[in-house]
Amino acid sequence: MASISDLIENFLKQMIHETNGVIEIQRNELANYFKCVPSQINYVIDTRFTAERGYIVESRRGGGGYIKIKKVNINKSNYLMHILNSIGDSITQQTAEAFIKNFYDYDAINEREAKIMMVAVSDKVLSVPQPERDRIRASILKNMIVNLI
Repeated sequence: MASISDLIENFLKQMIHETNGVIEIQRNELANYFKCVPSQINYVIDTRFTAERGYIVESRRGGGGYIKIKKVNINKSNYLMHILNSIGDSITQQTAEAFIKNFYDYDAINEREAKIMMVAVSDKVLSVPQPERDRIRASILKNMIVNLI
């Protein structure tokens, strides 16, 4: 069974898809719809609709306040270059995996490429101590992205 956070995320993504990439919602109305506290809506938006995942979120507080979520449409090459430039000298396994999942979700890579990339950045493969492991992982991920571009 899906968690309430998963249900809210899927609901919002479906709305975004149906409205060509932009929605405006009221947090309290959405919380009433899902019979949850408004902070649950904030949690989903803060963790699942991030810039890293290709979304821009704007909000206005107050009685007539709203939350606007926009899906950013960028092409594969520009997206990969943006990520390449944002990686830095080191990266954790969790962050690397989030990037790879997003590459797949945005059709920048196929399923096979995603699986290969996940294995290549895994702590199981990189059996060197920290912080060197995160530096090596960043180098591997950057080289894979360069080859995709």
